Amino acid sequence: MPIYWMLAHGRGTPVEASFLRAIDSIEASEWNRLAGTDYPFLRHEFLAALERTGCASAQSGWLPRHVVLRDDDGRLCGLAPLYLKSHSMGEYVFDWAWAGFWEQHGQAYYPKFLTAVPFSPCSGPRLVADPALPAESRIEIADSLAAVITGVAEQNDVSSWHILFPDPATADACRSRGLLTRHGWQYHWFNHDYADMDAFLASLTSKRRKNIRRELRLVREQGIEFEVLEAEDITPEHWRMFYGFYHATYMKRGQVGYLNLDFFLELSRTMPEHLVLILARRGREPAGAALCLRSATTLYGRYWGCIEDVDCLHFATCYYEGIRYCIQRGLQRFDPGVQGEHKIARGFLPVATESFHWIADPAFRPPLERFLEEESRMVDAVRDRLAAHSPYRQAEEPGSSPTSPSPA
Repeated sequence: MPIYWMLAHGRGTPVEASFLRAIDSIEASEWNRLAGTDYPFLRHEFLAALERTGCASAQSGWLPRHVVLRDDDGRLCGLAPLYLKSHSMGEYVFDWAWAGFWEQHGQAYYPKFLTAVPFSPCSGPRLVADPALPAESRIEIADSLAAVITGVAEQNDVSSWHILFPDPATADACRSRGLLTRHGWQYHWFNHDYADMDAFLASLTSKRRKNIRRELRLVREQGIEFEVLEAEDITPEHWRMFYGFYHATYMKRGQVGYLNLDFFLELSRTMPEHLVLILARRGREPAGAALCLRSATTLYGRYWGCIEDVDCLHFATCYYEGIRYCIQRGLQRFDPGVQGEHKIARGFLPVATESFHWIADPAFRPPLERFLEEESRMVDAVRDRLAAHSPYRQAEEPGSSPTSPSPA
C-alpha cells in the first residue's frame, strides 16, 4: 500500500509513493522500463535473483524497501532500490567507525537506509526517473524520491540514508539536497581502440610490459589454458564448478560468501546475455574461474575463485583475460572490482567514486563533515600519488579518468 501522497514536478501533479517489500511486487517489464536493461545490476532480474535466493533478505540483513513513484494515471515515473540494513557488510563503503561513533553517544546507528545494489560496488543509476520525461521533470522526480526516503526515515527513527556508487544524475540530486559527500576511488581499464593484446601491451612502459609478459608466460608454463563462455553456453555443470571455486576461496579466509549457488543459477536463467565466465584449466582439469557481467560498453569483474595454488593465476584470469575479452568484443571499459593498487601496474587507472549520506540527527552532522573533509584530502593525495605512477608511456597516456564512471 502507498505510504502517502506528495506533490512532484513542481506543478501540483499528484504522485503516489509506495515502498515495496519485495522486488517481485512490481512487474519486471515495468521496473525495467525505467531502470533499463543494459546496466545489469539494477535490472529487475538481478535484484529478484538476490531476493528469491535469500541473499538479500531480512535474514541476511538486507530488508527490501524499494521505492516507486506513480503519477495520477498510475504510471510508474520514478524508482529507487532501497534496503533497511542491520549491519554494514557487503557495501564496500565502510562506515563501521560511524556506527561506533553513534554507540559512543548512546544512540543506535542501525537500522539505516541504503540505496545501493547488494554486494555490487559498480557505479550506476540509483534515483531513477522515467527517461521519457523532460529533463526538468526527471530532476524533480529524483528530488521527490529523496524527499520520500528521508521523510519516512525521520518518521521511523532510521538513523541515516546512504547512496553508494551513484551515476552523475543521482549525484547531482544528492548534492542539491545538501547530503554529505564521501569520496573514494577504484581502478578501471579503458580501451583505446586496441587492435589486439599486443597493441595494448605496446602502450605500456617497458617495465610494465615486460612484467605482464612474464606473468602470462608463468601461467602458460604451469600448463594453464583459458576458455571463455558466455550466456547459454554456461551450463549447470559449469555453475556448480564455478560455485565450488567461489565458495572455496572464501573458506580459505574463514568466511562464507555472500551469494549461493541458487543465485548464480537464477542469473543464468533470467539474464544470461550479461554473463561471461572465464575458466582456467590445466589440461582437462579446472583450476579456477572468474565470473564477469557485461553491458554494451563495460565489463564488470565480480566473482573469482580457485582450488589450485598457481602462480599469477588470479592476475591472468581476473585482469588479463578480461582485458583481452574487452579488446576482442570492442568494450570501452573494464571495471575489475574494488581495491588493489597492484592493478595500476597491470594497466588500470584510478577513477573517482562518490557516496552520499543523509543524517537524521543534526548533531551528528558537524563531526561527520569534519571527518569527510579530512578523508577527502587524504583521498585526493593518494589518487594524485597513484596517478603519478601510470603504467602507460607518456606519449600514449590514456588521459584523465572520468569523475564518475558511466553506468553503462
